[in-house]
Amino acid sequence: MFKWLKSGAPWIWLTGGAVSISLLSVLGLLLLIGWKGLSYFWPAPLYQWQTEEGSTLVGQLYAEEYVPISHLKEMDITLPPEVIDKGLVKRLSIKVANRDIYPADFISILEVDVLSRSKPQGWAVVERTRGGDFYGVPQGYYQDSGDVTSDFHSEMTRALAFANTLRDEIDRLVSKQIRVLSSQAEQLRLEKRRRELNGNLDQAFITRYDTQTNIISQQLIDMEAQLDTLRAQLTEQGLLIADVSGAVHKVPLSHILDIWYPNQMSILDKFVQWGKQAWKFLSDDPRESNSEGGVFPAMFGTVLMVLIMSIIVMPLGVIAAIYLHEYAKNNAFTRIIRVAVINLAGVPSIVYGVFGLGFFVYTLGGSIDSLFYAERLPAPTFGTPGLLWSALTLAVLTLPVVIVATEEGLTRIPSSVRHGSLALGATQFETMWRIVLPMASPAIITGLILAVARAAGEVAPLMLVGVVKLASTLPVDSQFPFLHLERKFMHLGFHIYDVGFQTTNIESARPLVYATSFLLVTVIIGLNLTAISIRNNLREKYRTLGQD
Repeated sequence: MFKWLKSGAPWIWLTGGAVSISLLSVLGLLLLIGWKGLSYFWPAPLYQWQTEEGSTLVGQLYAEEYVPISHLKEMDITLPPEVIDKGLVKRLSIKVANRDIYPADFISILEVDVLSRSKPQGWAVVERTRGGDFYGVPQGYYQDSGDVTSDFHSEMTRALAFANTLRDEIDRLVSKQIRVLSSQAEQLRLEKRRRELNGNLDQAFITRYDTQTNIISQQLIDMEAQLDTLRAQLTEQGLLIADVSGAVHKVPLSHILDIWYPNQMSILDKFVQWGKQAWKFLSDDPRESNSEGGVFPAMFGTVLMVLIMSIIVMPLGVIAAIYLHEYAKNNAFTRIIRVAVINLAGVPSIVYGVFGLGFFVYTLGGSIDSLFYAERLPAPTFGTPGLLWSALTLAVLTLPVVIVATEEGLTRIPSSVRHGSLALGATQFETMWRIVLPMASPAIITGLILAVARAAGEVAPLMLVGVVKLASTLPVDSQFPFLHLERKFMHLGFHIYDVGFQTTNIESARPLVYATSFLLVTVIIGLNLTAISIRNNLREKYRTLGQD
């Protein structure tokens, strides 16, 4: 036994077991998040409950839990005699939706108070742009002329296609024409302001300014009239639908995004509907204070910010590592730098956010505004949190990781390789550029992987230097300079925080938190796998030169 312990075999098994448990825990957590998130898009069936009080409820079964009877007695809830001696009683959480009728999306009832449960036929789930889903029985489709069509199934199919076409046309008018005209008007205003500051505002420019401003204003008025006409076509027709009490409600077409009948769908139909809802989650903008809709702006902002951060941090980290390892002498100055790099890796991320706000935003951004955008002041351009400052802040945050990883890669390269290159007549720079750096590239990419893994999930510093709850436009569009680094952006990490802790309807938004969390993990894994594949290719390419 002593020899077995002395051989080290138990510690090998202990280490292997700990690693296996850690991997299983991580995998189990990912499976839990994935299941909770992906099931959010599954078209759950609608049930009808009859209670002892004579009321009828129709909705989706959201959750079931067992509650101690002692707690219910303390709340003065009357229980049937046959369950008083039991220790637990089941409580049902039902999503009834229909915010127009009920004060909340969810209602809790005890299972002992339920007389019967069934799946009613003909009930539909209407996905709305505001007010959440509506559960009811469609009665007809009313036209803008006032006529009601009883064949609402085919009419709804036509109406949804018509609504999507109108929404695309509205988006085109807003993004392609109104936004361009507004940008032109803003450029004219800034040009006038610039001339006023420089003292060369002449009458000819004033005349041209007034003429062009009037033309743009008239064009904007015409565009707004077109928008009103298009929106009126959506609001003057819609669906007549009856709720559980039999009351008929009008849901205008402008509020309807989709409609389906979960109790009449086959498994294949449910998979198709699940895929449609998942795609809308990835491609649409958020709604209802981020508690509904999609996360495309947040996903786009996360990936773009990580890419810009990588472009900034890689040259800085690699150059710093090359200087420390290849050129700098081992003196007090370099030792202080190494200690500083190690200490920077342990600084809390919120401190980097405060630094980015004070130095990048207020100091550097304010200086840029006073030098190049004086005509916009006091409205800041770069002197306010934005995409560029977020990327720079995270670049500083992840810089120690890249430096350490690159230095380790440079250390593993044998000195004989450098000496052989120098002996053949190459300069130190040529040796570094053509021999050392290519061989160290797998380690450099490893530093990038670690930097991306940390930066993509950071939220605290971004709250100070650029991320917002809802961004009106993406940082990339068709207007020059196409990539707008001064704009604020959305981030998946902050979106999770906002939906999970800031929304007023947490029960309804909770599945969305799981879905967004799973998407964030997927984005990080995708970025890392891309970098890992590049690293593996480089490692195979330079293996013959002595690189492991």
